[in-house]
Amino acid sequence: MNDIKKIVLTGGPCAGKTTALVRIIEHFSNLGYKVFTIPEVPTLFTQAGMNYLTKNKGFFYEGEKATLEIQLALEDKFMRMAQECTEQPCLIVCDRGTMDISAYMNPETWADITRAVGTTSPELRNRYDAILHLVSAADGAEQYYTTANNAQRNEPMTEEGLKIARSLDKKVIRAWNGHPHLRVINNHDDFEAKMRRVLKEISSVLGLPQPIEEERKYIVEVTGQLPEDCIESDITQTYLQGEPGTEIRLRKRAWDGKYVYVHTTKKQQSATEELVVERQINNSLYEMLLGLADPSRKTIRKHRHSFIWQGQFFEVDTFQDQLHGLIILETKGIAQGEPVKFPPFLKAIKDITGDKEYYNFNLAKK
Repeated sequence: MNDIKKIVLTGGPCAGKTTALVRIIEHFSNLGYKVFTIPEVPTLFTQAGMNYLTKNKGFFYEGEKATLEIQLALEDKFMRMAQECTEQPCLIVCDRGTMDISAYMNPETWADITRAVGTTSPELRNRYDAILHLVSAADGAEQYYTTANNAQRNEPMTEEGLKIARSLDKKVIRAWNGHPHLRVINNHDDFEAKMRRVLKEISSVLGLPQPIEEERKYIVEVTGQLPEDCIESDITQTYLQGEPGTEIRLRKRAWDGKYVYVHTTKKQQSATEELVVERQINNSLYEMLLGLADPSRKTIRKHRHSFIWQGQFFEVDTFQDQLHGLIILETKGIAQGEPVKFPPFLKAIKDITGDKEYYNFNLAKK
């Protein structure tokens, strides 16, 4: 069967999704992929007469339930079409996915709808190989924020509208939290850098070797209150035995009583390129693979706070056990020469970007 990858392109209002879709089609079609794009279902429904701002609870419920059902049906039909394209690899890109729907209602209504449709949030997340979240221009690139290019957008062009857009942005990220390949694409002073990051992340999902890019890392001190809307999780990382030049990692991530297990292999292809293969596994396989743990390395445990600050995505890891007291700030996707917008509640102690001593793989050494 054709190896088909399905990704979701999502994000807050005015994030650049429309432009990104065009770039994706052009770029990967030129590489020989058959690219299918599934349209944004809520927009189709709005154009057909659905009012998502209605006060009529019954109408809202039926409309949202139908939105999820049509989203699932479209994805399934396009998957079957792609399976018949045996002469070339296929890529399915969803303009928003099933979990986006949950961001626009309370958890109780979402639970009722998924139960009625016969599915669950974890099952819906697992339908996709990757989730790419483009940060809204309302957060860190306000000068580019506009509602003029989307007649279905309801946020007013005011400071209050910007707050609503930022809130929606964070709700959508939280809805997808737990997917092993959720990537948040920052805003940049250069919009082209944002688009290049989208193409790079999809290339990684497709198994194409990628340029080695250093993630910005800093040892920090927490000097104030972290944002209330942080996504918090506990991470356990165990390194497995492997051939020289290959890093094999097991990761267990826990949040809100839920668990996700991921197996990652990194292999350096050359001095400038590496191949990263990431797959979600179940608890049974995770427990079995723990038997292959590298005896020369300790398990790493850390508590993570993830949040957006002025259009940039940050992860603050507070290490435990043998690394107690170490706090590392990490941010991905910041272009070369672009400054890091340090939050005022964090104090940078040391820039460790590119310092191999602080790679998790090396921190785990006994």
